[in-house]
Amino acid sequence: MTSETHGRFKRWFWRPPRAHGEVIADRQVSVLELFYDLVYVAVIGQAAHHLAEHVSVRGLAEFAVVFALIWIAWINGSLYLELHGREDGRTRSVVFVQMGILVLLAVVTADATDGSGWGFAVVYGAYQVVQTGLWYTVWRQDRRDQPEFAAAAGGYVVGMGVSVAVILASAFLPATPRLVVWAGLGVAWIVGIVLAARSSRVGLGLTPTDSLVERFGLFTIIVLGEVVLGVVAGLSAAERDAKTIVTGMLALWMGFGFWWIYFDLVGRRLPRADGGALSNWVMSHLPITVSITAAGAGMVSLIGHAHDATTPAGTSWLLAGAVATGLLALVLTEQALVDAERLFLVFHPLGLALSGGATAALIVGWVRPAPWLLALLLVAVLSAVWFFAVSRFLRADAWGEP
Repeated sequence: MTSETHGRFKRWFWRPPRAHGEVIADRQVSVLELFYDLVYVAVIGQAAHHLAEHVSVRGLAEFAVVFALIWIAWINGSLYLELHGREDGRTRSVVFVQMGILVLLAVVTADATDGSGWGFAVVYGAYQVVQTGLWYTVWRQDRRDQPEFAAAAGGYVVGMGVSVAVILASAFLPATPRLVVWAGLGVAWIVGIVLAARSSRVGLGLTPTDSLVERFGLFTIIVLGEVVLGVVAGLSAAERDAKTIVTGMLALWMGFGFWWIYFDLVGRRLPRADGGALSNWVMSHLPITVSITAAGAGMVSLIGHAHDATTPAGTSWLLAGAVATGLLALVLTEQALVDAERLFLVFHPLGLALSGGATAALIVGWVRPAPWLLALLLVAVLSAVWFFAVSRFLRADAWGEP
């Protein structure tokens, strides 16, 4: 290798992070980001497995806390790549290090709220140490080249450092107090992300782009995969007669319903750039994705009880509540879109339809019909919301617009 070639390789491998405001408007999600997201399939799958085996109020609470921490890790990693990542050796190497840590995190996630809590805290803390280092390099660069961003970036680094200390300290607590600490940490992160997004123009420099929208859509596809896995797990464990298979297929159509509603109503559509709309758009994806994943976990129990006269209460409320929560969260998502203003006649009544669908889903959960009928009724609720939205798009001659 000549000295000139060596110099080029060194510059390619050690390029600094992309600066704040250096937005690549036509950037596409890279194959590296797709590979990185793939690891979250394993982590989320383990969290869903825990809920599938503990369909109860406590099991749901444990799942929600662990999922929130996983989502926060994904947000931090994804936003770094969106804002500061490059197609270079440094970015690739750091992402592969993160992926290795996430694989270890997946190993301890299923039992994170009990026997593996210590391991989850340590591995999650290690992952956040890497992320803290990445954002620290951004702060150092801002302090030198863009001091107007330095205060916000520095505050973010401090917040991440505190988060590392808290999660590592939680490793030494008993299971229940540790879960409470994790819940508090999740709430603190959610508040922090909202505040950061609301001050994006002077702080993080976050600008809505097609690649950002695509990235959130891809994460939604990841959790939709949990619906498929839930159906497969349920059918694999049960006696596969006609009623069980029909129940499984109807449960699978619930996942299809989530897909149609998300990607036809809000997918591929840019959020508005103002801080309030942007923060609502970002944060609405947490209840959307946690709901879809919870529904996938609940399908294992639904299929397992296919021959029952009524759906078990925990399973019924889990699935109905997941549909209701997902639909209500979509109200925030659609109201934050640029198209909510451009296509006012479409999106203005959509919030009422989504809220009505959520109410209907809860009524279905309260009635607790047979498992096959519960799945069919929830599919009907999702279908009704979708058909209402499509009718509004057709009336406005805007159907099929991205």
